[in-house]
Amino acid sequence: MERTICFDLEGPLSPQDNAYAVMKQIGKDGASIFEVLSRYDDIITLEGREGYEPGDTLALVIPFLLLHGITEEDIRRVSEGAKIVDGAEYLSTLLQSENWDIYIISTSYEHHAYNIGRKLGIEPQNIICTELDLERKERDIRDKVAFFSLIEQAEEDIIELYSRIDEPALIASRLDEFFFRQLPSYGFDVFGTRVIGGERKAEAVRAIAKEKGVALNEVIAVGDSITDYKMLEEVATHGGISVVFNGNEYAVPYGNVGLASGDIRFLQILCDAFVRGGKQEVMAVVSEWEDNRDYFKSNPGDIPDNCITEYIRDFIMKQDLPLPYFHNIERADERGREGIIRIHKRVRIQVREDAGKLG
Repeated sequence: MERTICFDLEGPLSPQDNAYAVMKQIGKDGASIFEVLSRYDDIITLEGREGYEPGDTLALVIPFLLLHGITEEDIRRVSEGAKIVDGAEYLSTLLQSENWDIYIISTSYEHHAYNIGRKLGIEPQNIICTELDLERKERDIRDKVAFFSLIEQAEEDIIELYSRIDEPALIASRLDEFFFRQLPSYGFDVFGTRVIGGERKAEAVRAIAKEKGVALNEVIAVGDSITDYKMLEEVATHGGISVVFNGNEYAVPYGNVGLASGDIRFLQILCDAFVRGGKQEVMAVVSEWEDNRDYFKSNPGDIPDNCITEYIRDFIMKQDLPLPYFHNIERADERGREGIIRIHKRVRIQVREDAGKLG
């Protein structure tokens, strides 16, 4: 079996939402602006807006980055301070030693994606992410005074909308006007930046499989949010393994396996099972964990050998940390999925902090 695994970056590999962290650099209102734009992203994604993909938030923020003089060097600097999810370095090193081909498929700007990839030893050619040239975008602005005045007014309105973030119709009305009518009238194509999210992530998985000459049932995909759901669905519906890692309500229904944990090294258990027996073995291991987690917690030495690796057993017995939650999402009914989402969202907030509340 070819060993292929595709990770979303923000969530599974690094807890930071880089664009959110960059927006915080513009001042005290930067976080509020980004959260409203992220909410708008959720709204029009769920609406099924033609031509719009989840994760295009990273295109929506660009006018505000230009307004405040944010540079690509600022993006790199913020990225340098990003943490790595516990266990990610171990997992990456182990999988590479076992001849897995590791890919990152991320909405992240290239400056952040390549930085995290470098820290994890993942080659740039195995990273599919969002290209961004801020200098070129600024050069293309015809009337900077009028353009920045327009953005300043939109920014003021967005800050006011933050207190009404649970009113989707209001948010959509104001931001539709700004992004789809006002900005284009200035010759600014906000969607000229091709963000790697939604269907573009599914396209990337298909392209990787085609290039390698493998079927999607030989692929593991790992994601956590609305930008990943089409990638997760694509792999799951073709018989592969889609792992939702500390996912939210937008991702959980589209995976077939859930893993909620502060440490992603536990994914090794599923990778090991996948090599042994493909999807069938993975689902058996996940079900065993889901049914017996409380017993495993009290008796880690009794965890069956097929449900754990020697290293992970040793790690559990030496470390004082919570056991992971594994979930067989395929067999969960609606009520079961709601319970899975509650567990994932609790762990998600612990791991990702402020970024955990974003879609």
